Amino acid sequence: MSPLLPWLREPLERLLATQRGHAVLLSGPEGIGQFELALALAQAWLCESNGSLTPCGECASCRLVHAHTHPDLLVLLPEALRAGLGWETAEAGDSESRASKTKPSREIKVDALREAVAFAQQTSSRGRAKVVLVFPADRMNAIAANTLLKTLEEPPGQARFVLGTGAPQALLPTIRSRCQTVRLAPPQRPAAEAWLAQQGVADAAVLLAAAGQQPLTALELSRQGIDARLWQGLPQQVARGQGAAFSGWTPPLLLDTLQKLCHDALCVAVGAPTRYFDAAAFAGLHPSHERLTEWARELRETARHADHPWNAGLMTEALVTQARRALHSPR
Repeated sequence: MSPLLPWLREPLERLLATQRGHAVLLSGPEGIGQFELALALAQAWLCESNGSLTPCGECASCRLVHAHTHPDLLVLLPEALRAGLGWETAEAGDSESRASKTKPSREIKVDALREAVAFAQQTSSRGRAKVVLVFPADRMNAIAANTLLKTLEEPPGQARFVLGTGAPQALLPTIRSRCQTVRLAPPQRPAAEAWLAQQGVADAAVLLAAAGQQPLTALELSRQGIDARLWQGLPQQVARGQGAAFSGWTPPLLLDTLQKLCHDALCVAVGAPTRYFDAAAFAGLHPSHERLTEWARELRETARHADHPWNAGLMTEALVTQARRALHSPR
């Protein structure tokens, strides 16, 4: 496991000092390190060193967590997220997935939760705790969530749970009520920009804004080949109907970018500050508020089907044409 992100050290220490009960729910924006904090918390619960409140990183238990082989830690992730989070170890329900050639699931299924319930009821192998980490918790389907609820209501003695989500409102109220909720905020801009610069991201401030102040998302944008110059040029290119900059983009990334562009165009139209782009990127564009509102509705409808196996080229062309109409000046 990589060193804890610098802006998560203080929340981890505070959480360990104030934790009560057997379950913690971490909520906040997705790209600020929820999973990393959840894993650090699990490591702290399992750490066998008595010298510090936070995990030592050196004991046998911490090394097992680093190697993804700790016998008392079960990490539940959707199949589609495991590789991206660096957690490709076999988990609950993986054997069936490997045998199938279907697209990796974006849900945490009931079979995984049933295994988690059985896991939590077992005696700790190393005598500390049994820890179940669920991320993102809002990806549990209704049956899976109800399966977990029963164990949260009556947890076995050594069982602890840590859940992470960017959409706490999507969880059952009864699950939320049985967890100690910790709300995470994006890090301060100077700290996030300094960290991004250390990762080799040029013009970190621009990509941090593009990511909605979420540094892990900004880093991912950079790794996908998106730089400050490309990002700031998108409004003008889209207004001219030019979609070459989107070549190779996935539909979810394209839709997310166009929704951000639409949001900021609406801000410009009503005289409000932009959030994702510099306001200068919209110079010369004077779309109507009504046209942009309709475009926002169309994008929301399309985003509901972002995971559909679209023809990427045709989808990009259609979305850019739609965007050009919305951004074209009525003057």
